[in-house]
Amino acid sequence: MYRKAHESDLWRIYLSLLRFINAELTRGYFLEHNEAKYTERRERVYTCMRIPRELEKLMIFGIFLCLDAFLYVFTLLPLRVFLAMFRFITLPCYGLRDRRLLQPAQVCDIFKGVILLICYFMMHYVDYSMMYHLIRGQSVIKLYIIYNMLEVADRLFSSFGQDILDALYWTATEPKERKRAHIGVIPHFFMAVLYVFLHAILIMVQATTLNVAFNSHNKSLLTIMMSNNFVEIKGSVFKKFEKNNLFQMSNSDIKERFTNYVLLLIVCLRNMEQFSWNPDHLWVLFPDVCMVIASEIAVDIVKHAFITKFNDITADVYSEYRASLAFDLVSSRQKNAYTDYSDSVSRRMGFIPLPLAVLLIRVVTSSVKVQGVLAYACVVLFYCGLISLKVLNSIVLLGKSCQYVKEANMEEKLFNPPPASTPGKPLGKSQSKYKPTQDENLSASVTSQPVHQKENAAPQLVTSNSDQFLTTPDGDEKDISQDSSESKHTSAKKDLLEIDRFTICGNRID
Repeated sequence: MYRKAHESDLWRIYLSLLRFINAELTRGYFLEHNEAKYTERRERVYTCMRIPRELEKLMIFGIFLCLDAFLYVFTLLPLRVFLAMFRFITLPCYGLRDRRLLQPAQVCDIFKGVILLICYFMMHYVDYSMMYHLIRGQSVIKLYIIYNMLEVADRLFSSFGQDILDALYWTATEPKERKRAHIGVIPHFFMAVLYVFLHAILIMVQATTLNVAFNSHNKSLLTIMMSNNFVEIKGSVFKKFEKNNLFQMSNSDIKERFTNYVLLLIVCLRNMEQFSWNPDHLWVLFPDVCMVIASEIAVDIVKHAFITKFNDITADVYSEYRASLAFDLVSSRQKNAYTDYSDSVSRRMGFIPLPLAVLLIRVVTSSVKVQGVLAYACVVLFYCGLISLKVLNSIVLLGKSCQYVKEANMEEKLFNPPPASTPGKPLGKSQSKYKPTQDENLSASVTSQPVHQKENAAPQLVTSNSDQFLTTPDGDEKDISQDSSESKHTSAKKDLLEIDRFTICGNRID
């Protein structure tokens, strides 16, 4: 009796096991019951697949913007300095028709040229060869730590350098009727010279460290330095990002990538000089150069792909970023623009071309020996080629920028004047109302020349929200916000045009 009961229990257990296995093999489910969830997951996959293309379109546009600002230092800035000095020298022949000896833009150009010249001669006292052998004698771990410290120092220098240059430009061009609230032009000038010189030395140490990594026998240092880029992914993708924060990071990545290209150019020039410009050695450097560039691109793609995935940001946001950068270029070509385009790039991306230009001129002049009439003729032809490249690049960028601004429907912001008035007080409603006529359009506004206005008239500058964000005192924000029905620039939530390199370290903007 007991045996039959035991066999019956075993049979029931066996049947239950068979039913369980059958249920597992034939069990079904319907994904359409949670359609929204799976549609969202599929869109995330599509977004990650679109990130490389959209990101590289932004990167390419931003790199050409940096190239335009960088070429400006070598091509148009010397010509503008020459024209400003010619105006200053020939001014007594024409009489003093204006209260200003020079226009503000001409004063800024002269200061840029003088700073560039002084820092170039100061760089002759820095021995590149001694620095190279000093760095090469260090251990791999020390060089790895030094390179990381140099990257941090470069960001800190960039974050404060443009403030020093802007302070010098404003101190030199500020109307003299106002009460003096500064330490003088000469102290600001010496601060700017010291900053550009120290930043140029810092970039030189970076280039030297990279050169040591290229020339090491086992390439271990170069491998460690490239692996450091992937550590950046760990520190970025698991943080909360909003659109504004991602815009800051994108600008920083553009500046970092362009700076790395210039550093690679300097490394190639120094190595080719050591091997008597043997073209065969260039193919020896080519794999390492490709590895550095490929690692930068791969890290940026992976980092942005996962940031957009974890924070539910669409790939279309990079088109908005590109339109914001294009807006800076178009607004700098406007009548009565409030800043030079190269300074606008510096504020937006943290890319300051002066220190990098000083170092590149120093390396080129020490690496390339010019002797004979034919060599000087080649230098003149090369300079003409640089000017042609600068003009062509500017024309193409301006055309693409106008296209991006129109696609983003941002033309109205080009014609909306800022609430400019006496310092500390915004304009009234009657002064802030301005509407462009029907004949005014985007193509005409970017080709017209600036017109000097009277001193006592309220300037109607064409600015973006970034200018208000940088110059509006905290006490005036409440007054401006009360007039939100009259202007869209006073919204409580800052848009992309208000994001610049002052917050490039990744601080959240609420």
